[in-house]
Amino acid sequence: MNFDLTQEHKLIKQTARDFAQNELLPKVLERDENKIWPADAIKKMGELGFMGMMASPDYNGGGMDAISYVIAMEEIAKVDAAASVVMSVNNSLVCSLLEKYGNSFQKEKYLSKLAKGKLLGAFSLSEPQSGSDASNMLTFARKTENGYLLSGTKNWVTNGKNSDVVLVAALTEKDVGHKGISCFIVEKGFNGFSVGKPEKKLGIKSSDTTELYFDNVEIPKENLIGNEGDGFKICLGTLDGGRIGIAAQALGIAQASLEAAINYSKERKQFNKPISSFQAIQFKLTDMSIAIESARLLTIKAAWLKDNGLNYGVEAAMAKLHASEVAMKASTECVQIHGGYGYIRDYGVERLMRDAKITQIYEGTSEVQRVVIARSLLK
Repeated sequence: MNFDLTQEHKLIKQTARDFAQNELLPKVLERDENKIWPADAIKKMGELGFMGMMASPDYNGGGMDAISYVIAMEEIAKVDAAASVVMSVNNSLVCSLLEKYGNSFQKEKYLSKLAKGKLLGAFSLSEPQSGSDASNMLTFARKTENGYLLSGTKNWVTNGKNSDVVLVAALTEKDVGHKGISCFIVEKGFNGFSVGKPEKKLGIKSSDTTELYFDNVEIPKENLIGNEGDGFKICLGTLDGGRIGIAAQALGIAQASLEAAINYSKERKQFNKPISSFQAIQFKLTDMSIAIESARLLTIKAAWLKDNGLNYGVEAAMAKLHASEVAMKASTECVQIHGGYGYIRDYGVERLMRDAKITQIYEGTSEVQRVVIARSLLK
């Protein structure tokens, strides 16, 4: 078993790191403080190929493996978790869904622009009354002669305000549960489509999260993905890949926490010596390092399984669960090691703790991941 990165992986890692340090880092605290969408950085991410890394070159994608994606995601998230989630949604949820389930027309019209960063995508499944119970939706698409009329409300939509295209799950048949759910491509310019105010969030503040409103939005029939009734299967299958992306995001936050804690512990002196010389601090750093490395191995394994066409849903759940909990623990310990300075915004480590929390919630809560894993053990 070879754990070494290939030359291509090393190049991707260095490119992502250079971009994060040069383009994201200089104003990351300002963007977080003022909730500024990183427009220029997102545009440049598209130009560098980070917005459609795994998509086929036939549709302007990078044609890279999932391991490359994990490596790049971690480097971006180390500096700016908000920018990384924009990248994650466009790659894992939007481009991957269209590549796997879209037809040639949809790939040519939408995927080719999304993968290049010419368009930005969003993925819309949750509703005000449904979160973990994703099938409990009310949004309805009524079939017409030329397509569908979509009505309803979606919430917690990452990229909701700034996206150009949204993949929307909606009922096309009532009273049959998840078998009545279908998936559609909805353009922002369609009549009756409106966007709510950005949510006021604990973390990842410079990414946008909004509600979306559909008031008899006319959707052409060619924008149905797959067949009617396929939507639930399509969305859940896509979320497995999305969980690998969020695991990588959590890894980046955790790694940034460890590096910040190490650097501060070497600089901060108490009782005439750096606090890194105290065993209590050394043990914290050691535990953080071991937990991060184990999360990284789980994430890489899930990505490897995906790359090799093997079942990876359970492993993706394990990676997402463990990496998100490691991110929360590592970022909290980072703040603790910084002491009072960790609690104020100037040092930036409290941002890591705020950003880490969402990784335990979106793309399936930690509790949902445990259910997925338990079912695989007990089947």
